[in-house]
Amino acid sequence: MSDMLPCVEYTAHVWREGDSYVAHAVPLDVTTAGATPEEAQQALDEAVRLFLKVAADRGTLEEILEEAGCERR
Repeated sequence: MSDMLPCVEYTAHVWREGDSYVAHAVPLDVTTAGATPEEAQQALDEAVRLFLKVAADRGTLEEILEEAGCERR
């Protein structure tokens, strides 16, 4: 696969847990945390990008996106 990753739309849910904020990407099931909601969201964006890159490198990206219910446009 080329260095170009697909653009994947996802919903981010962010909530407070103790002193941190947790961010979860639906439907990819990627979760991160940060000290502020903005930090948690930024960490989530990076985690999703890395998740997709690793999946592409392993040849499982199409399968993962299909399981997540993503459609190619």
